[in-house]
Amino acid sequence: MSATVDTSVLAVGLFVRSAYQADGLSSKLGREREAVEAALREPWSNGQVEGHVSRLKFLKRQMHGRVSFKLLRQRVLKAA
Repeated sequence: MSATVDTSVLAVGLFVRSAYQADGLSSKLGREREAVEAALREPWSNGQVEGHVSRLKFLKRQMHGRVSFKLLRQRVLKAA
């Protein structure tokens, strides 16, 4: 995301919306205000790590109950 986002405007919007919708997404984001502001402010992301985790979970689910750990390990290393 762009570093030029005005986080105070976002924060105000989240808190106003949470006043009308107490159990929705906005209230959850309001409780995590610092994390939301940091996500908008910082230039880095953990998307690449999440992609690798998803790929490994997919391979593990695909191989579940079929083979030994040794073959699963070989498949994971081959897929990388």
